[in-house]
Amino acid sequence: MRIIVVVAAGLGLAGCSSFSMPDMFKSTPPSATIQLESLPTGAEARASSGETCKTPCSLSVAAVENLSVAFSLPKYQPETVPVQIIRDPSSPGSVVVDPNPVYAELQPALPTKNGAKAAPKAKKPRPAPAAAEPAEPNSPFPPPPSR
Repeated sequence: MRIIVVVAAGLGLAGCSSFSMPDMFKSTPPSATIQLESLPTGAEARASSGETCKTPCSLSVAAVENLSVAFSLPKYQPETVPVQIIRDPSSPGSVVVDPNPVYAELQPALPTKNGAKAAPKAKKPRPAPAAAEPAEPNSPFPPPPSR
């Protein structure tokens, strides 16, 4: 009987060694679920906290601080939308996400020349040269040649 008590006490103490008292009093941060939508659908949505999904979808994020969601889809320009986490002072642990749903309307990417370089900008026409005016009489420079 004594052996069983000693073994049980030893196992109980061994289990306590990985438990620390300060961790017991830490509260887990509240989480918030955000809905993510895009036009066109199927874009990759990546929260600044690291979570990803394909739209339309929802993510559960830790509501610790404001974040942003980056939407990307091949052949479309990426878009990033800021998201605010608003704490409800009357209810500790309760948060509101603004905006929710997070929506992005992706614009088609501009066509590129040779698939790598951007199209060159059109050159501005040069202004016509001004007519040569006679030099001032007291100028140290000779007058321009006439044409």
